[in-house]
This record gives sequence, C-alpha cells and structure tokens, in this order.
Amino acid sequence: MRWLENRIPPPLLLGLAVGLQWAGARAIESLTLGLPWRLAVSGLLGAIGIAAMAWGVLEFRRARTTVDPLHPEKVSALVKTGIYRLTRNPMYSGMALVLFGSAALFDNLVAFVVVLAFGLFIDRFQIVPEERVLRARFGNEFEDYRRRVRRWI
Repeated sequence: MRWLENRIPPPLLLGLAVGLQWAGARAIESLTLGLPWRLAVSGLLGAIGIAAMAWGVLEFRRARTTVDPLHPEKVSALVKTGIYRLTRNPMYSGMALVLFGSAALFDNLVAFVVVLAFGLFIDRFQIVPEERVLRARFGNEFEDYRRRVRRWI
C-alpha cells in the first residue's frame, strides 16, 4: 500500500474527516453522547489545534524549509525549535485536536471513531514516509531527535 504514501494532502484529509464526522453523526443519531459543555470544549480544542498547526508552519518558515507534505524529499532543515521541542508533528497533532473538537461539537460516537481513523491513516501514510526521508537525510541527528521528542502530543 505504499502507493498511498504522501498522496493525499493532509488538509484535504482533515476536511474529508470533518465531513465524515458530520455525515456519520446525522446518519446514526442513536450514537449521540449528550456531552456537557460540548460547545466550549469544541471551541477550545479547535483553537488549540489551529494554534498548534500555525506554530508548526511558522517554525518551518523560520527555518526556510518546505511545508509541502506531499514532497518531504524537498526538506532542507530538521526543525527542532518552538513547538517541535514538544512534538515531532504539531501540524498533524493540531489536525487531530481540531477533529476532537468537531467530534465534541457533533456529539456522536461516530465522530470520535473518525478521529481514530484519521490518526491511523496519517501515521501510516504520511508520518512514517516523512520520517523515512528525515532519517535518510539527517541520519543520527534525526534519530537523536526522534528518541527525545514524541511523535504525537
């Protein structure tokens, strides 16, 4: 299944995932959870997720390296500053937080299952191939970073 690696832009996947959350919540209303404070929780998680993504992009821009997830071979720097001290993938972690926020908003078990599916897909078909490139390009520097910093928050 390597043909799926680095093929679908993660922002598009995020949009598709939100659409699936919405459709699933509408299709199977019996799985509504009745979450208290769902609007506040949704807003908070969404805001934190967007901030994490923006901070990750900002750090890439500062390092003058590519943000293009479909072409990791174009990377010119191993970014380890800012939010990258906390997670190796703040943009994907941010997307997952946005999805947790939308799952809270849709208040349905199906929406939370979509978050899990998104995480598994991104991990296998986006992160693993990206890290393969980073390992080849930066060798021991990447391995040291990988051992110190978690993949996800």
